[in-house]
Order: sequence, then structure tokens, then C-alpha cells
Amino acid sequence: MSSIKVLYEDNHIIAVEKPAGVLTQGDRTGDVNLMDLVKEYLKEKYDKPGNVFLGLVHRLDKPVQGIVLFGKTSKGASRLSEQFRNHTIQKTYHGIVVGKPKEERGVIKEQVNKISFFAEGFTNKTDAELLEEIKKATKTRTAELEYQVVRSNEKFSLLKILPKTGRFHQIRIQMNQMGCPILGDVKYADESIVRQYFGDWKSKNAIALCATAISFKSATEDKQINLEIPLPEEWSKYL
Repeated sequence: MSSIKVLYEDNHIIAVEKPAGVLTQGDRTGDVNLMDLVKEYLKEKYDKPGNVFLGLVHRLDKPVQGIVLFGKTSKGASRLSEQFRNHTIQKTYHGIVVGKPKEERGVIKEQVNKISFFAEGFTNKTDAELLEEIKKATKTRTAELEYQVVRSNEKFSLLKILPKTGRFHQIRIQMNQMGCPILGDVKYADESIVRQYFGDWKSKNAIALCATAISFKSATEDKQINLEIPLPEEWSKYL
């Protein structure tokens, strides 16, 4: 029970703080993941035999830390999922980026492509047939976020980031495209940036991006719940 930090819990919903470097949901690697840790917590706290229900309603990338919500019941998971679909849940992130944006605050809105299928039977299709399937399956969507510079020393800047959509790696990609990649994010930053600016960033499993706040409604009443966590202590040496 001491392995996770619970920020909020009621009969239907639980909110916990995910450490950087931990998967939200298990994958084929078999690495430790947040869902299993929360299930263990619930099983121990309530002395539940057998499997424990836990509904996954959103994720954080493995190297990102911060607040994650789960449904403890099917009703809780359904109500949270509905709020995410309707964009009534407000998530706030903070991140350290390289350099400083040209504007103190701004909106980034652009079209992105997403492959939304899992191809089957590759060996039974020609290259032309596969290419045609990919073209059909590629969807154009909008990725949008707002940002504000909280403070900066020109070398690094702390940004408050409010995503309006939830696209894959959206914040990481859009910050990099703006010319200000997230500190530690070797997946998207240019090699020259990595060599020049990432030397002091020691963790290979984390980047300087944290889901610091979230606002949502409870599952059974019209009650607004606002959760917030402080910035990681290790960030202070960069700004």
C-alpha cells in the first residue's frame, strides 16, 4: 500500500500519482505498471479475494509523472470516460523546455495524422494493397494546446500547458515543433539539442513533464473535484 501515493478516493473513483518511468498499463515487457500497483492497493485495503476491478480511462506516457484517474467500479469508469469524451475534464501539465518560446503565452493548433488500424494478413496482400489500406485508415485530426511561460532563464523555461485534445505524445511533439523540446525527451529532440542541453538530466526513464492538476466531476453527484500536486523538487536546479 505504501508503493503508491493516493490523492483522492471515493466509492467509484481513485486518483493516484504516477512516478516517472512507470507504465500506466501493463504491456508485453512485464514491467511494473501503475494499474497493477493500484489493484494491489485496493485488494489489500479492502481485503478483497480474487481479481479486483479497475477501469482505465486515460494514460500518461511512461517517462511522464503526475495525476492519473481510474474507475473503481464500472459506473466510475463510465462516468469518467464520458467526461473525457466530452472534454469536460481539465488537465494541467507543467514542463521544463529548452530555450524560451517567442511569445509568453499562446495556442498551438495543427492538423495531425493518425494511423487507426491494426493490419492483418500482411503476407496475403501486395504492397499496393497495403498502401491503399493505410491511406484509408489515416485520419486527420486536430491537436490543440495552450501554454504560458511561468518563468525562464533563457536556457530553460517552465511552462504551464493546457491540452485541449489528447493526441498521442501531443505535448512532447508540439513543444519540439515549436523549437522548445521537453528537457530529457531524447525521443523527439534533435541530437544537437540533446548534446548541448541534456547533459545534467540524469534520468533515462523520465522527462521534465508532469500532469500537475486535474478537475473532474464525481460519479454519483454533481460535485467538482480539483486535484493538484507540487512540481518535482529536482526541477528547481534548472530554473
